[in-house]
Amino acid sequence: MFPQKNKSINKWAALLAIIFLLLFFVIAGRFVYIAEAKEVQNHNLVDKGKKQWTTLKVIDSQRGEILDRNGGILAQDVPAYTVAAVLDQDTSSYVKDKEKTAAELAPIINMSESKILSLLDRKNAKQVELGPGGRKISVQQKEKIEKLKLPGIIFLPESKRNYPNGTFASYVLGFTNLDDKTQQQKGILGLEQSLNPYLSEVDGELSFYSDGKNIKIQNTTKNIKEPKNGDNVYLTLDNKIQSVLEDAMSTVDKKYKPHRMVAVVADPKTGAILAMSNRPTFNPNEKNIKNYKNDVIANPFEPGSVMKTFTLAAAINEGKWNGNATYKSGSYKVSPGTMPIHDWDEDWGTISYEQGFIRSSNTAFSRVVDNILGPDKFYDYLQRFGFTKKTGIDLPGEDPSQINFKWRLDQVMTGFGQASAVTPIQIVQAATAIANDGKMVQPYVIQEIKDPNTGKVVQQHKVKEVGTPITKETAEQVRHLMSEVVHDKKNGTGTLYDLPNYDVIGKTGTAQISGGPEGYLTGRDNYVFSFLGMAPEKDPKLIVYVAIDRPHLEGVASDSQPVADVFKPVMKNALQYLNVEPKSGQVDSKDVQEQIVKVGNWQGKSLASAQKALEKQGLDVVTVGNKGEVEAQSITAGTQVFKDSKIILVGTGTKTMPDVTGWSLTDVLKLVKMLHVDPSITGNGYVVQQSPAKGTVLKDDTKIELKLEPNGNEEKEE
Repeated sequence: MFPQKNKSINKWAALLAIIFLLLFFVIAGRFVYIAEAKEVQNHNLVDKGKKQWTTLKVIDSQRGEILDRNGGILAQDVPAYTVAAVLDQDTSSYVKDKEKTAAELAPIINMSESKILSLLDRKNAKQVELGPGGRKISVQQKEKIEKLKLPGIIFLPESKRNYPNGTFASYVLGFTNLDDKTQQQKGILGLEQSLNPYLSEVDGELSFYSDGKNIKIQNTTKNIKEPKNGDNVYLTLDNKIQSVLEDAMSTVDKKYKPHRMVAVVADPKTGAILAMSNRPTFNPNEKNIKNYKNDVIANPFEPGSVMKTFTLAAAINEGKWNGNATYKSGSYKVSPGTMPIHDWDEDWGTISYEQGFIRSSNTAFSRVVDNILGPDKFYDYLQRFGFTKKTGIDLPGEDPSQINFKWRLDQVMTGFGQASAVTPIQIVQAATAIANDGKMVQPYVIQEIKDPNTGKVVQQHKVKEVGTPITKETAEQVRHLMSEVVHDKKNGTGTLYDLPNYDVIGKTGTAQISGGPEGYLTGRDNYVFSFLGMAPEKDPKLIVYVAIDRPHLEGVASDSQPVADVFKPVMKNALQYLNVEPKSGQVDSKDVQEQIVKVGNWQGKSLASAQKALEKQGLDVVTVGNKGEVEAQSITAGTQVFKDSKIILVGTGTKTMPDVTGWSLTDVLKLVKMLHVDPSITGNGYVVQQSPAKGTVLKDDTKIELKLEPNGNEEKEE
């Protein structure tokens, strides 16, 4: 029996040996094929191996900055952090007390305790991000959380878009959101949107061969793809003029609670927009926006009597204006089937056409369009002044005007600013022709775009003349009559806008608001009040246009007061800042002239002696430091200012924090610029809280935090 069994075993053993031998040859042949072809089922093994052993690291790049015309930062990328919680109990530090962690984090990241707890209680999660409140928090928030020393709370470094001035030209700048695909900031509104191709950055890459622990393998090379930062954009906006405008707008907005407000400050020689503001507004850091349109360039409205400026210019330019000719004021009927047009005061009787402009008579300019100039010729001038098309300003979202010229009544009413709707930026563009001796220039906000790495200018604005609707002589005549509107104390409608030491000229506007099929709204508050002003008369350096829609006027003596409360501080401060000399020999009294002092050059001189001399001149002197020489002064040498004006002196010695409570945003920005620090500023108006406290020694890493509120100052505005 045994020999038979051995024979069977030998047969099976031989069969198995043959099978293993065949498998060996198959496998060996496959290895030979792979070695030669280096592919397995269309997969390149060399490439696959490289991928497995290659480590890729992203090199962050920065979105381009947006800066004002003096290089002040208006928008930039700043360090930010996302708060994450480690839940894996196998790690050295993880969240142990979830309730305590949620309770202490909630007020800092502005999330409810229950929401944070729900994230901390996620099953099978080893780590969670605490969004949305914990996403892209500031350095200050991070430091507050670090002081709590909560186990398991970590920070993932990122960057975020920051607008250091808050509600500051927000409709010009716009804001960004994180793009889900690229994980980069993408412009949503304003220049952030229209200039996104210029501002966008391209991240770099660092790649190298590494072992299982991501440690670079020796004797291998690193491959670097350099990052490309976005281009920097320099605007025509002036930080100081814009700050004064924002302060004035916030004060008026709080006091009179209008439906909306717009204001523009422009250089009539170039068309450069020095300041632009809207109310309601928003903070681009918070994105608390409701209206997505910039009302300065969109949402046209009936401008009211400001339009008489251009109707007057058309009549003068055509040689058909006789200012001494008279007419019967009160009312005027265009045709038998239409409602009569009325003056706001019907007791003037028979007056001259010149007086009709000074008193802002609707019937005077109805006659000018209807009989003297003629509707066809008037429409020709509407075209010449640019009211029939967009200005082409370099901001996104400009709307066209709505010129209603089908019916005779609409044609006539357009001459005094009703029936047709235009945008504030069209008014400003047309006004450049009046201020600039007949030459009309296109408004713009982008001065130039630069590559931050090479300094190469990618794009630069050139002043663009877009027409010459009137002659120099016509412009001078119109400016003279605009001066009478402000300086005729008995009849002028613009006397409230006079600045005693400057030749301010302008035209008022009080526009009715359409209520739809029921006609125009009625009641004292239901108007758009506006003023188009320039200064000085002979050679205007500034145009300031302000329009306020339905302010609450209860208890206010003059309907124009809200507009004047914006116009006057802006025009006065801007003229002083631009070193426009006050008119000499024409001041109302010697007392006014005696209130003006000229600031000398104190840089490099003793801080103590400078302080003593400036105080003797009657200035409010604030010193940063108490000894050494003057390193910087906030008011440029040679500038004329009123007594009691604030001047800041920075000494070369130890610098200490002054008491800035009650300071305006304008003065705060002067201070931080002189100290070369990037502050954290919240709110608008005047400082109500500061950190560090008065007397604190300022070091290079000292963080200055300021909270501002409207009407927070206790000082009298100068």
